[in-house]
Amino acid sequence: HVQLVESGGGSVQAGGSLRLSCAVSGYTYSGYCTGWFRQAPGKEREGVAALDGDGDTSYADFVTGRFAISKDNSENIPYLQMNSLQPDDTAMYYCAWGPSSAMPAIQARGIMSPAYFAFWGQGTQVTVS
Repeated sequence: HVQLVESGGGSVQAGGSLRLSCAVSGYTYSGYCTGWFRQAPGKEREGVAALDGDGDTSYADFVTGRFAISKDNSENIPYLQMNSLQPDDTAMYYCAWGPSSAMPAIQARGIMSPAYFAFWGQGTQVTVS
């Protein structure tokens, strides 16, 4: 049973930083793709960043240069470092986990679709004022 638990959200002023973490357990396959999504009230869930086991990454255009996805392999914890936060970044942020095939799909289509990921956390709120 795969479980994902996000942490690290909070309230910050514009220009500030936060680092989100995602504790992952129960995934037994060697290949994976992990991602961060966000959803603001009244909007669709959108992909933010993804990282696979080969180290390939993908970022949404609106976060390139400000956010960075990484993973602590010893602890199996994905991170999302968010810098230069703006009010438009206010949303619930979700950690997602899926098979290694997700990254080729993202790269081929240029879209980070939630459908590529099978497992989800409950989300952590980020509010920027």
